[in-house]
Amino acid sequence: MSAIPASRSIRSADVVNEQIRDLWARTGGRLNPEDRAEYESLVTEWASAIGSGVAQHA
Repeated sequence: MSAIPASRSIRSADVVNEQIRDLWARTGGRLNPEDRAEYESLVTEWASAIGSGVAQHA
């Protein structure tokens, strides 16, 4: 089962990568369990975008 809700449109890998970078900056590089869950979801979404070839800003 995908961590990405089916109703959400596929975002580009660049957009998701920027959100991952923002998360790391916002947390100072330390992820609590909630942040870790968000990070894992974002990485899964990023990998899906890379795999589908959605690499540039939409």
